[in-house]
Amino acid sequence: MSSSLRRIPDDIPSDIRKVRIEKSHLTELSRGSFSGVQFLEYLWLNFNNITLMHLKSLENLKHLKELRLQGNKLRSVPWTAFQDTPDIKILDLKHNRLDVLPNHAMKFLPNLTYLDLSFNQLTIISKDVFTTWPLYQRAQASDGRTEATSNAVLALNDNPWICDCRLKGFVHFVKTVSPPIILMNSYLTCASPDFRIGKYFHELELNNCMKPTTNTLVSNVTIQVGQNVTLVCMITASPTPSIHWIYGLKSTKSHNVSAVLIDEENVKSELFIPVVHLADAGKYNCIATNFLGNSSSLVTLNVESPSSGNPSIYTSYSLSPSSSSDENVFIDVRISKQTVYGISLEWFAATENPSETWYTIYFGKYDNKEKEVINIGPGIYTYSVNDLLPTTKYEVCITLKSQLPRKGQCIVFMTGSDISELEQREKLIHIIVIVCAMVLAVPAGMYACTTETRFNCVEKCLGLCRQKHKAQKNLKKDNAKDSTFDSLQASSDEGLCQREGTEENRRRRYSEEKINKAKLENKNPAELY
Repeated sequence: MSSSLRRIPDDIPSDIRKVRIEKSHLTELSRGSFSGVQFLEYLWLNFNNITLMHLKSLENLKHLKELRLQGNKLRSVPWTAFQDTPDIKILDLKHNRLDVLPNHAMKFLPNLTYLDLSFNQLTIISKDVFTTWPLYQRAQASDGRTEATSNAVLALNDNPWICDCRLKGFVHFVKTVSPPIILMNSYLTCASPDFRIGKYFHELELNNCMKPTTNTLVSNVTIQVGQNVTLVCMITASPTPSIHWIYGLKSTKSHNVSAVLIDEENVKSELFIPVVHLADAGKYNCIATNFLGNSSSLVTLNVESPSSGNPSIYTSYSLSPSSSSDENVFIDVRISKQTVYGISLEWFAATENPSETWYTIYFGKYDNKEKEVINIGPGIYTYSVNDLLPTTKYEVCITLKSQLPRKGQCIVFMTGSDISELEQREKLIHIIVIVCAMVLAVPAGMYACTTETRFNCVEKCLGLCRQKHKAQKNLKKDNAKDSTFDSLQASSDEGLCQREGTEENRRRRYSEEKINKAKLENKNPAELY
């Protein structure tokens, strides 16, 4: 008692029948801790610091009748260890930290008459835990005959029970249990959810569990700039699911999301935007998840400008020329990284007000007219696209301030199909064609390299033209093979380069100087809107 003992002694006499070590510094019951004490019947190890119990810690204890481990720090027990103690009758595990009771826990305790699991951290257990107990099975087989077996006492009180559909079977067991099984305290209470805190098990009527289903009620909402809007999603599920909203390809961070529990199976989730901007237009996805699965529903938000009255949401677009930009802006874009899951884009822009400049990314399959629209806030110059499908052609475009993309403002690429090759190197993304490695928004009349090329191609246009015939031969030769990003330097088409005049050279140098300045000023990207 109250000793500095840190391990079980090796020299316990073999004829000892009772061992009691309490309030010591024991932290582990290792394999064969008492294998030399074969006639041990009573083992009391209360109020130590035992956190680990080895699967074979009780081997050779065939005569053990009583094991007390009260007041330790056990988070789990190797229940199959009791195969070595077939005669055990008393098992005291109260005031530990057990949070799981597996279905086979009672299987190897055929002669148990007392089990104390009170004051632990049990939240959800199945009724099957006790239906596999040999004592319970014998009682059921006896059909109420008194000569069947002696009583067994269970203590399960003072655990933080989660009273939802997952506990339905156990609640039913507690309500209907009868001798030979006796509950020491039959008034078990709920610790959660909130609307059931403190309720007794015998008051509960729990429903079956169900996978979430979502319904947005209104799937298309139109609002004026500057007004507020609340997007509503109704969810039916049991147990209560986790709910989150996705805008574009990212979870919403800037808006207020709330969830109200209507009843046990129905939840109302609301996404509130206090002041709507044009950049808020797009598709919002409400996703609900529990252990049975998930469900999602879309809400499309259209934002109207007071001056035009036209919705500012672009779910589809054509690559026809659009109106010229109101700024002389040069945007340099490239694929900065290829992974086995997707690509990372990086761009630089020379704008007069970089702290106020927004960008719009249009992303989707090349043949689909409808593209995913992602609005990027000021100060952000990178974006990653993940979970791409193999052997699929994609297109991604970057524009300024929700402008529609034009020809020469997009990148087209195709994912690979050779799985073994992907596992060896970063060759998931095989770029077949790059359309405008530089996105240009310049005044009419300026000549530039705007068709298929790669990053910084302005300096290399003339050299690429001279290599055109050689590139075409290489492309024909490698037509049956996947092209990597590094092979793109020689894969340009006819008319790639146009000769620049003196005025065009001057404008290009001016734009490049602004780009280099912008790179230095925009090193700390803000959060995605």
